[in-house]
Amino acid sequence: MVIAFVIHTVCPIGALTPGESRVLYSRVFGADEALFQGGQQRQLNVEERRLLSAEKIAVVARQVQSAVSLHREASGRPLVETLPGEEVLALQEADSGVLRLRGGDPYWQEVSALWLAVNSLSFAMLCEPHENLLLAEGTLRNLARHCLEHLHMLGQGSEVLLKSSRVDVLLSRLLPQGQLLFLNHRFAQSLEKDVAAHMNK
Repeated sequence: MVIAFVIHTVCPIGALTPGESRVLYSRVFGADEALFQGGQQRQLNVEERRLLSAEKIAVVARQVQSAVSLHREASGRPLVETLPGEEVLALQEADSGVLRLRGGDPYWQEVSALWLAVNSLSFAMLCEPHENLLLAEGTLRNLARHCLEHLHMLGQGSEVLLKSSRVDVLLSRLLPQGQLLFLNHRFAQSLEKDVAAHMNK
């Protein structure tokens, strides 16, 4: 099962310092995990759970940003900003990778974080350690493609925060309740039409 889907920045923008990452969108699937502090389980109220979840997502975003920076430095390729209308090229040129987050950092269990960095944005998916990573990567690329094409995230001033309801619609179709879908060709085409119809409303 997928634990969370996150869109965040990986390059400094505006008032952010070079080491910072801004979470633009996040969605956590399933029930919040139990928190263990000092070996004792403690019940949290709704606000504490929300803040803890946001804090954990921010930690993951910083770790992914570090991985993206290291990957880009190691590749030696200069970062070329792609323009609106060049979404297919942007996805082909996108950097990608997987991080293993060990138990306790920040989740109590081990988590696999798949990431796809397009220009200054990163799309990340947090999965349980036994999840099919090839299927998860395909789903992540599909989600990123739809976000870039339908929500025009490559444009100047593109504000993901204002498009969160449309990202929710994409997730409900392509990643229902955090479950990865095995898609045959016919079902994939049907799903593409369904997503396109909802995005064009």
